[in-house]
Amino acid sequence: MQNGFLLGFIALYLLGTLAIGWWASRRVKTTADFVMAGKGLPMMLVACALFATWFGSETVLGAGSEFAEHGLLGVIEDPFGAALCLLLAGLLIARPLYNLKILTFNDFYRIRFGKTAEITSAVVMVPSYFSWIAAQIVALAIVLEAVGGLDRSWGVLICTSMVLMYTYVGGMWSVAITDFVQTIAIILGLLVLTVSMVMQVGGWGNMINSAPPNFFQFFPDPEPVKIIHWVAAWMTIGLGSIPQQDVFQRVMAAKNVRASVWACYASSFMYLSIAMMPLIICYCARLLYPELLEGDTQMIIPAMVLQHSGLAMQIFFFGALISAILSTCSGAMLAPATVIGENLVRPVFKNISDAQLLQIMRISLVGVALITGLMALSRNNIFELVAESSAFSLVSLFVPLIAGLYWKKATGVGAIASMIAGLLVWLFTNWTFPSLLESGKYSGGWLLVLETPAMIWGLLASLLAMWIGSFWGETSPEIAA
Repeated sequence: MQNGFLLGFIALYLLGTLAIGWWASRRVKTTADFVMAGKGLPMMLVACALFATWFGSETVLGAGSEFAEHGLLGVIEDPFGAALCLLLAGLLIARPLYNLKILTFNDFYRIRFGKTAEITSAVVMVPSYFSWIAAQIVALAIVLEAVGGLDRSWGVLICTSMVLMYTYVGGMWSVAITDFVQTIAIILGLLVLTVSMVMQVGGWGNMINSAPPNFFQFFPDPEPVKIIHWVAAWMTIGLGSIPQQDVFQRVMAAKNVRASVWACYASSFMYLSIAMMPLIICYCARLLYPELLEGDTQMIIPAMVLQHSGLAMQIFFFGALISAILSTCSGAMLAPATVIGENLVRPVFKNISDAQLLQIMRISLVGVALITGLMALSRNNIFELVAESSAFSLVSLFVPLIAGLYWKKATGVGAIASMIAGLLVWLFTNWTFPSLLESGKYSGGWLLVLETPAMIWGLLASLLAMWIGSFWGETSPEIAA
C-alpha cells in the first residue's frame, strides 16, 4: 500500500514536470529561445540551472556509493571537481564569450580557428554526451525499479520518453524553469533526510568518531601514482566539462554578463555545499545498515530509505532524487542536439531559415534520445558512464578552447591537431595500457607510465599537438578575454 502511494506521488511529480515544461514552451519562438532562453534569465535562475548541470545520478547515487566504499578520496572527481569547473567557468569563459553572438562552443571554434575546426569539434563533442545522458536514464530506471519493481528496460523507455517530451517543446526555457523548481525540491528533500540520518547515528561527533582510519583523508599519500590519480580526479570534471555545451548554454542564458559570471560563482558554492548531503546520508547508512554494502552500492540510499523510513521521508527523498536526475538529463539531451543542428547541419544548407533550424534541432533531440536510451539498456555503472563523458571532452576540446581565448599564437592547424591527437592517444592508452598492466611484465618507470590514467596522456598529447601545430597556418582573429 505504501509503495502504491509513493508510486502515485512519483507519477504526479513527473506529470507536473511535463506541465511546467509545456508552459515554458510558450516562450520558444526562435533558436535563441530554444538554446539560450533568449538570453533573458536572471542570475538566480542561471545559478540553479548551472547547479543542476551535474547534480544528478552521479552525485546522489554514484558519488554516494563511492564515498561509502572509499571515503573522501573516492569523491574528488565529484563533488569537488564539479564545483571547480563551475568556478573556472566564471573565471575563464563567461566574460569573453558572453558578448559573442554564438549558440554553441563550436561557433567559437569557427570564429577563432575556421570552419574545419568547428566541424571537427562538433563531431568530437556530440558523442561525448551519450554516456552522460545514459547514466541519468539508468538512474531514473533504477528508481522506478526500486520503488515499484518495474523492469529496468521499461524504466529506461519511460524515462527517456518523458525527458524528451518536455525538452523537445520548451528547450532551454523548459530546462531553466524546471531546474529552478527541481533545485528547491532537491534542497528540501536532502536536508530533511540528512538531519534525520545524523540524528540516528548520534550526532556529528559520533559520526566522525565512527569512521574507519583515513576515511576522511583529503590529500593522497606521497606516492607518485596516488598523486597522479588524485590530480586526474580533479581534472576529469573540473577541466573536462568546461568546454561542454550544456555548461555553455546555461552560462550564456543570463540576461547580462555580470549575471552570467556571478551565477557561475553562486552555483559552484551551491554545488559543493548541497552535494555534501548525499555523501553524509550514504555514510550514515553505512554505519546504521552495513548489510546494504553487500548489494549494489549505487542502491544504498534508495534501499535504506525504502526499508527503514516512513512514507513522508520516502516522498522527500525520491522527490529530490528524481528532481536531480531530470534536471541533469534534460540539459544534457539539449546540448548535443543543438550542436548537431547549428554546427553539423546548418553549414550544409546556406539559406536555411531560423524556423527550419529550430525543427532540425528538435529532430536531432529525438535522435540523441534514441541513442542514449539504447546505451542505457546495455550499461549499468553510473559513475563509470559519467567519467567517460568528461574525459572525452578533456582530451580533445579543453586545450583548443583555452588556447583560443588566451594564446595569441594559436592557429586552426594547432586546434585541429590538438583535438585529434588528444582523442586518439586517450583511446589508444585506454585500450592498451590495462592489458599491459595485467601482464605483470613491467616495473619501475614503465609501471608508473602504465598506471597513469589515460586522460593524462590524452591531455598531454593535446597540449603538444596544439603547440607544434600552431607553427603552421595563419593566426585567426583573437577573442578579447
